[in-house]
Amino acid sequence: MRRAEVLPGKPYPLGATFDGQGVNFAVFSEHAKKVEVCLFDPEDPAKETRRFPLLETTHQVWHGYVPGLAAGALYGLRVHGPYEPKKGLRFNPHKLLVDPYARAIHGQVDYQAPIYAYTPGTKEDDLAFDTRDDAAAVPKGVVMGADTFDWEGDTPPGVPWHDTLIYEVHVKGFTQLHPRVPEALRGTYAGLAHPASIEHLKKVGVTAVELLPIQHIVDEPFLIQREKVNYWGYNTLGFFAPDARYSGSGSLGGQVDEFKRMVKQLHRAGIEVLLDVVYNHTCEGNQLGPTLSFKGVDNAAYYRLTEKDPRYYLDVTGCGNSWNATHPYALKLVADSLRYWVEEMHVDGFRFDLATTLGRDRHGYDTRAAFFQIIHQDPVLSRVKLISEPWDVGDFGYQVGNFPVLWSEWNGKYRDTIRRYWKGDDRQAAEIGYRLTGSSDLFSLSGRKPAASVNFVTAHDGFTLHDLVTYNDKHNEANGEENRDGANDNHSWNCGVEGETTDAEINALREQQKRNFLATLFLSQGVPMLVAGDEMGRTQKGNNNAYCQDNELSWVDWELNDTQRALLDFTCALTKLRREQPVLHKRRFFRGAHMWDSELKDLAWFRPDGQEMRKDDWEKPYVRSLGFLLGGDAITAPDDEGNRIVGDTILVLMNAHHEPITFRLPAVEWGADWELVVDTALAGESLRTHTPAGGTVQVVGRSLAVLRRPATE
Repeated sequence: MRRAEVLPGKPYPLGATFDGQGVNFAVFSEHAKKVEVCLFDPEDPAKETRRFPLLETTHQVWHGYVPGLAAGALYGLRVHGPYEPKKGLRFNPHKLLVDPYARAIHGQVDYQAPIYAYTPGTKEDDLAFDTRDDAAAVPKGVVMGADTFDWEGDTPPGVPWHDTLIYEVHVKGFTQLHPRVPEALRGTYAGLAHPASIEHLKKVGVTAVELLPIQHIVDEPFLIQREKVNYWGYNTLGFFAPDARYSGSGSLGGQVDEFKRMVKQLHRAGIEVLLDVVYNHTCEGNQLGPTLSFKGVDNAAYYRLTEKDPRYYLDVTGCGNSWNATHPYALKLVADSLRYWVEEMHVDGFRFDLATTLGRDRHGYDTRAAFFQIIHQDPVLSRVKLISEPWDVGDFGYQVGNFPVLWSEWNGKYRDTIRRYWKGDDRQAAEIGYRLTGSSDLFSLSGRKPAASVNFVTAHDGFTLHDLVTYNDKHNEANGEENRDGANDNHSWNCGVEGETTDAEINALREQQKRNFLATLFLSQGVPMLVAGDEMGRTQKGNNNAYCQDNELSWVDWELNDTQRALLDFTCALTKLRREQPVLHKRRFFRGAHMWDSELKDLAWFRPDGQEMRKDDWEKPYVRSLGFLLGGDAITAPDDEGNRIVGDTILVLMNAHHEPITFRLPAVEWGADWELVVDTALAGESLRTHTPAGGTVQVVGRSLAVLRRPATE
């Protein structure tokens, strides 16, 4: 009897799995009537060479095993079922689909081809079923071989949260202009792993790189029409597949091993790898978007549809659709994907874009939503670094401080408060007190610690640090949207002139403001996040939404002038100070009291006259000058061996007023002699001055000073 071309196979694992003898295919679809796998010629990916059905179904998974099929095969799916958009069903077997579980993806989307399940331009567009085949115009999955990558004993660096310094970086943008990275490696995973790249990361004190999205990306059609791309990458097609656009490998699926080599090299340098992941929506858009994968595999399972009319998508992301985090298989895909990146690709954690969306059930955001429960109980995922962007654009979408206990959060309140304070806004004293000390008002009640607050002044989305002090208004004309895109309220201040200027006084003030922001960031409790290039004064010329600018506007410029080198040196000195001073990265919140048998309180706040601040001082609208003392002998948490930690005492004097303020140092019981170690008004000058207790220190307008009292034996 002739052996069947396709054997029953198994319903697990999902995706295409090569076992050395053949390939098992398993595809979830709750509402499909038939699922086919199509194979394509690797030399001519537009040419279909073979097609076969998956005849077995188990637990809504269609599966089959193909003997003799080898790794390296290109494949896609055709899923048959009803095309009834008004019921939320959008099956169309004429449209080739990317396997949601593809481990590598080859090719890009051709928007000139009939990649829509409907016929555009017809009456009620998305209701008109389209029968044209689009296989030549869509990406294909790559069947990956057995994992033979030699990790050489790689282990996670395991940097504790309280010692973490995150560096938000774009894989391409970091090295595209780097003169010491070989040209062939620039803009790639290998380029980020090059010794010249790692040297800079170590110099700055980075402990974790947070990579802007590298899961397989699709550029939007309106961008392609403008001859632009989705540079940031928040438009995902394949949640398991590292994007080949950042790979120098010419082989099918070669991007997977290149990514692994990057992780291995960064780990050797003690640097963790965090991925910015976009599970809140996909690249398929709303009802008028293309059918590339999930929409054609099972639209009603993978996407949130409106209850009254499931033809339309519930969009709380602003991107056309929202992931259905209430469906078990949609949740399973997210968990399987995350686990794959940890176990197979060795990444150390994730930052979740618009994470509020994933915490929404049918009734709204819920800290006990199924997504959070899955993460919490998972023995792999519950142990890695988890960071949320705690907002989306839906009702009650701003959830800063309201994520579950395992999570750290991008602290948008920190960003806004620090910007407003240094801009000189009124009524910032009380707010900045919380933000500088770890935002206990947001995180302590949920049982979290200061590391729950990921502090940042800038991020990829918004002004760079240089532009924050150079522009009052956004200048996004280069995006082609008539400057309508991007945020209008940036809490920025141009120091007197909009844009670049030759005025030496204004430029000096701008550099001082940059130092103020950087110093505040690294003196704050919580986890600091620095954006790549901010330490060197990178500019986007006032563009606060450079998501489509894959060019010199976004890339890091490594040709530094003297001013930029001085800023880099200042940043490195700050991160070194933070590493060396235990009071600057505490594990627990302050209590404002004596600890152990400490001589000092762990935290005390002072007015410029040297007296401790009273309750009514915090409420005065004009307060822009204050100091705080961190007691080096009053650190509550012991070290990993259970020993008491004693460090230097740090006194920070902050003056956001435009005129100089004379601070009287606290009385002798707070410290007899103080050494000046940071002064943002002094660019590169020696700081070995000492001031006795009760003495005075003048802090010039819009500047910050840090004084140190050495630990006593």
